[in-house]
Amino acid sequence: MKLSDVVAFMGHQVHVCRYREAGTLLDWMGRDLRGRRVLDVAGGDGYWAGRARKRGAEAVSIDLDRRKMEYGRTLAHAPALIECDALRLPFGDAVFDAVLSVCAIEHFDDGGRSLDEMARVLRPGGEIFMSADVLSRADAWPKLRDAHKAKYHVQHTYTHESLRKLMDERGLDLVKHSYQFRTAAAERLYLSLSAYGGKVGFNAAAPLTPLVALADRRAPNERGSIVLIHARKRAEAQA
Repeated sequence: MKLSDVVAFMGHQVHVCRYREAGTLLDWMGRDLRGRRVLDVAGGDGYWAGRARKRGAEAVSIDLDRRKMEYGRTLAHAPALIECDALRLPFGDAVFDAVLSVCAIEHFDDGGRSLDEMARVLRPGGEIFMSADVLSRADAWPKLRDAHKAKYHVQHTYTHESLRKLMDERGLDLVKHSYQFRTAAAERLYLSLSAYGGKVGFNAAAPLTPLVALADRRAPNERGSIVLIHARKRAEAQA
């Protein structure tokens, strides 16, 4: 394994939320992706699209960060990496079987426009697997909330219900959802790591992942820091 792959593994998988978040979305997508075209929207270095490619998918990752994509091209199982705007995807209609998007929509000025584009490039019956910041209890800790939003340029937050409404308007049906960091203690941990530790903090807190997952299983699936969404495009939907 090349050094770049080791570094990418440590950055993406040794992480208190990203490993479980993106890993769950990929598990929902399926273990055998042979014959499927997968697009990762705002995929950075393409690491998670690369995991889809490893499962047999024809995978494409788009982003505006050229530096991240140049790094991504050095990784094993690198997907096709295309520099472009998520709000203006350079693809035809109905050309992908699945769309992946890991905590990206909250950074867009116009989340609805990004969903327009995801729905447009998705074939009828195709599926979206995405996550988004919710920050259900963030108002209880305004300094942590504001620091998180400023550091990560969070423009909007979403719940499964607000995403359901946006998706329904675009011919997409919500199949299932799951919240992560569901308890107050877990959500405060998430915001504290973001505000004071950033990426290094999230990586250093990776040993807490099993405890957070256990707490999530015991808490109602009603709120949390992050929501995971699986949606399907209606067969009759027009992009």
